[in-house]
Amino acid sequence: MTDLESSLATIMEVFHRYAEKEGDKHKLKKSELKDLINEELPALTGQVKDQATMDSLMESLDTDGDSELDFQEFMTFVTMKSCDVYP
Repeated sequence: MTDLESSLATIMEVFHRYAEKEGDKHKLKKSELKDLINEELPALTGQVKDQATMDSLMESLDTDGDSELDFQEFMTFVTMKSCDVYP
């Protein structure tokens, strides 16, 4: 695999690892997203401790309003963070 293909595979693997913690491995619950951010992206996002911040983030990403993030919604977050780092 190329570096980019390996990176994409890693993103998918990390998503599924956190999503399956509480059930459906195809969607992240708010608590799973919080764990993923705090454990996998602390240098980019800092620790998410404030519930209001987490609620706001989830609301902005959850485009279908089901209170969970599917992979496409999660990739919106990854893209946003990537643009913050490499504008």
